[in-house]
Amino acid sequence: MTILVEQALAELTPPQASASCWNEGSLFVLAGPGSGKTRVLTTRIAKLLSDSPDKSFRVLALTFTNKAADEMSARVSVLVPDQERRALIGTFHSFCMQMLQQHGSHIGIRPDFAIYSLDADRQELLRDALKQAGLGYGDIKLLNIIDKLKSRLISPEESANSFRDKEAGSRIANSYRAYENALLRANALDFGSLISAAHSLISNNPGIATTYRRTYKYWLFDEFQDTNDGQYRLIRALAGDSFKNIFAVADDDQIIYQWNGASYQQIQRFRADFAPQEIQLPTNYRCPPSIVMAANRLVIHNSQRTETKLPLEAGKKNLRYPDGTHISLLRFSSDTAEAAAVARGIKSIDKSLWSEVVVLARTRAMLERIQQALSTAGVPAAIAQRRDDFRSPEFLWLSAVLRQTLRPLDTRALEALIGAFNRWWGTELQVGDIIAAAEVSNRSYLDEWAAAVPPQIDAAGLKLAELTAKYGKEPSRFRHFIDAVIQDLPTGDESLVDLAEDRNAWNDLNRNISRAIGRDAPLEQFLQELSIRSKEPPPVKSMVALMTIHAAKGKEFDHVFLAGMAESILPSFHSVKLGENSPEMEEERRNCFVAITRAKEWLCLSYADTYGNWGKMPSRFLTEMGFELPQTYSD
Repeated sequence: MTILVEQALAELTPPQASASCWNEGSLFVLAGPGSGKTRVLTTRIAKLLSDSPDKSFRVLALTFTNKAADEMSARVSVLVPDQERRALIGTFHSFCMQMLQQHGSHIGIRPDFAIYSLDADRQELLRDALKQAGLGYGDIKLLNIIDKLKSRLISPEESANSFRDKEAGSRIANSYRAYENALLRANALDFGSLISAAHSLISNNPGIATTYRRTYKYWLFDEFQDTNDGQYRLIRALAGDSFKNIFAVADDDQIIYQWNGASYQQIQRFRADFAPQEIQLPTNYRCPPSIVMAANRLVIHNSQRTETKLPLEAGKKNLRYPDGTHISLLRFSSDTAEAAAVARGIKSIDKSLWSEVVVLARTRAMLERIQQALSTAGVPAAIAQRRDDFRSPEFLWLSAVLRQTLRPLDTRALEALIGAFNRWWGTELQVGDIIAAAEVSNRSYLDEWAAAVPPQIDAAGLKLAELTAKYGKEPSRFRHFIDAVIQDLPTGDESLVDLAEDRNAWNDLNRNISRAIGRDAPLEQFLQELSIRSKEPPPVKSMVALMTIHAAKGKEFDHVFLAGMAESILPSFHSVKLGENSPEMEEERRNCFVAITRAKEWLCLSYADTYGNWGKMPSRFLTEMGFELPQTYSD
C-alpha cells in the first residue's frame, strides 16, 4: 500500500475505514448526506489498486453525473497515479457507450455511432420515421412514452401489451418500432438506447458479460438509490448468478427521481438478489447540529426507508456562527415580497461570498421570480440547468463541423452548421442549395459549403471556410482544427455572453474528456463523449446560484435559501392531492430533506401567504421539522 493511500485511510473514521477496506463479497453502505461517501469510494478504489500493483484486474465505479465521475477520477489519480488506468470511473451511460463501442457490432451497432441527445433531433427523426412508415405525425408526448418504455427495457415488440387500450398500444408499438429502425439506419442511439442496447447485448451474448466479470473484479456504485428498473436489470444481467463483489452506496432518504424510475424497491431488490452485508455512515460532517436535528425530525415521517436506519449524527466542528443562529424561518405576505426579501438578504452578504450562496426552490418558475428580484437588486445570479447543446453560433458551428466531418452525408449536422454560420456572419446560405451542388459536383457537403461562402464577408470568415475545407480531408487532426478555430474567436467583449460561457464550457469539457479517453482518442469517441455531457459552463465567481432541488442534489453551499415552503408548492399540489400516505408525498418530504442538508453553515426557510394571488398554508414540513411558525410578516 502506498503512503498516500495509508494517509487517506488514517483520516477516515472507523465506519468509513471499514467500508473502504471491504474486500470480497457484496456490501451495501447506507450513507447519509455529508457523511463522506465520495471519500470512502475513492479510498476504496485506491486501496484495491494499491494492494495489487502486479495484478491485471480492473475496478469499475459508476455514478450518475459526469461531474461526480470526474471528481472521483481526479481523487483516485492523486492517490494512485501509477494505477489509475486500471479504474474505469464513469456514469452508467458512459459505461454502456464504451461497451457498445467495443461490442455493439454483435447487435448491428457500428463503433462510430452517433448519439442523439437533443429533443429537436429526436423529434425530427421520429417525424421522418413515421412519415416513411405511413403512420402519420407523432408529437413530443409520443417520444416521452417511448422513453418510458425504453427505461423499463420494453422492446417495440413487447410494448403493445403495456397498454389497456389495445388500439393505442398497437399504434404506439408501431411508432416505437419505426423510431428504433430509423435510429438503426442512422447508426445512432439516444440516451435511453445506451442502457437498453447494452442490456440487449449482454442478454443475447452472455460471453460478453463473462468477460466483464473477469476483467472488472470489483464493482462500485454511487448514488445507488437513483437507479431505475433498466439500470438495475443491467447490473443484474452483468453480474449473473455468481458475481458478488458489488459495493453499493445509497441513501434511501434521498430518493427524489421517482419520475425517472428511481425507487426504494431497487434497494430492496439489491438486498434480495445479492444478500449484502451492511454498514451505516450516519455522521453528517456538513451541516450544523440544528439542521441535522431538523432533517431527522422531518424524514422520520416517511415509511419507505430502512427500518434499522440510524438517525443522522452531527459531526461538524468549527461552526462559523453561534448556536441558535443556523436556521431562520421567515413569513411573507406574497411571493413578490418573498422574492424581494431573499434578494435583499443575499445583497447584504459580502460579495466575495456570493458564489457560496444558493437559492433553492421546488419549481423553476419560482427561481425565475427570485432571479428577477436579484437582478433588480444588482446581484448577478444564474439558474443552473443542464445544457444539451451550446448557445453561441461559434460553438454550435464548431461542433456541427466535427459531426459533418465524421458523417459526410449527415444532413442534420449540415443544417446545424449552415444555420450557425449564417447567424455568426450574416450569410444566407441554404441547405438545399449545398446538397444540390454536391449531387452535381460529387464533392462532399463540407467542400460545397466552404466553396459557397461568399467572398465579400469578413476575411476571418473566409479563413474559417478555407480551414474547414482543409480539415475535412484530415479528420484525424481534429484537435488541431479545434485549437485553430478557438484561438481566433474574440475575447473580452461583454456583449458576447453566450460565447464566453460556451468557451468556458468547452475548455472544461475538453479537459475532462481528454482525462476520460485520452487526447489521442479518435474523433468518433470525442463526439460521443461530447454528446452525453452537459454544455453548462462552470460556476462563475461572485455569482449566486439558483437551483431546483433536483439540480442541487449532490452539491453543498455555505448559505442556503429555501423558498416556497408552502402547501401545494413544497409539498407539490400533486402530492397534496394524493394524500399524506402516498409515495408522492414521501418523495416531496425527501425533496425537503435533500434541500436543507445542502447547507454547510446557514439555512433560511421562507414561505408566503399568497402565491400568484392564491392563498397558501405553511408547508406541513415546517411543523414536522419542529419549527414554530411566525405570527407576523417579515416584509
